[in-house]
This record gives sequence, structure tokens and C-alpha cells, in this order.
Amino acid sequence: MSFRKIDIDAFDEDVLQETELYEPDPRDPAQVLADARQKQATVRSALSRGDISSALNTALDSPPYGPNVDEAKNLTLQTVVSVLNSTKGTEIPNVLKSLSQDAQDTLMKYIYKGMGMPGWGDVSGSVLLAWHEKLTEVAGTGCIVRVMSDRRTV
Repeated sequence: MSFRKIDIDAFDEDVLQETELYEPDPRDPAQVLADARQKQATVRSALSRGDISSALNTALDSPPYGPNVDEAKNLTLQTVVSVLNSTKGTEIPNVLKSLSQDAQDTLMKYIYKGMGMPGWGDVSGSVLLAWHEKLTEVAGTGCIVRVMSDRRTV
């Protein structure tokens, strides 16, 4: 059974590496984290004013991706989820219509990431499912296909 523990990709020179799938984020990991913290403060300010659309657009702008930015990814996920949790169900369609196609795709990535982390923080499955349903109605199923085919993870 020990033969199953061997990583055969280590011996194959033609193996596809994750770094070859997309261009890495050009920003320094420390800068990415600082940007995520700044975005979180801006989003909180917009939420306190009741400006959900602005808060969500800010949270979805320039998402962190690539290696060595896990803390920034988690912080951004927390920021996005805080916006989703603070939005009334009747406001969701109008907020989604105000987003660009890229922002809609990024939101779908965060919804899927939140669904993949049960019991994490303040992620509520019912909230994520409601947003997923409304986002699919507004953006269509193409949004799901684009998210599933994009190699960059948020």
C-alpha cells in the first residue's frame, strides 16, 4: 500500500503547476492585506450610512488571489459576508443589478467559498442560498459557469 503515498507529479516534468494557470497578483502580500483592511473600514462606513450597493462594490473590488495572501482572503470574505448578512431580502435584486458582470462573478465566488466553510464565523447558509438564488436570476447561469472555469480563487 505504500506505493499510493508517492507523489508521482514530483517525477513528471510536464505536470501543470498552479502558478501556470493564471498571472499572480502583482501586489506584495503585505500590501494586499493592508488593502483588505482599508476596504473593510470603508465597507463598515458605507454600511453605517445604509449604502449597501457601495459597500458591496467596494468589498468586491480587486479581490486578493494567489499564494501567500490567505489572511487577506479571509478578511475580504468576512467583509463580503457582513454586507450580505446586513442586507434585507427585498433589497437584494436592486443591489445585484447595480453590480458589474465582473463584480457579480466575484460575488458568486465568495458565495461558494462561504458555502464551503460550514460553521465559519457569521456565515449563514440560508443567507448565502438566498443571495445565490437572486444572483442567478439577475446574472443568469453564465455567472456560475464563469466562476467554475476561472482558476483564480478568492
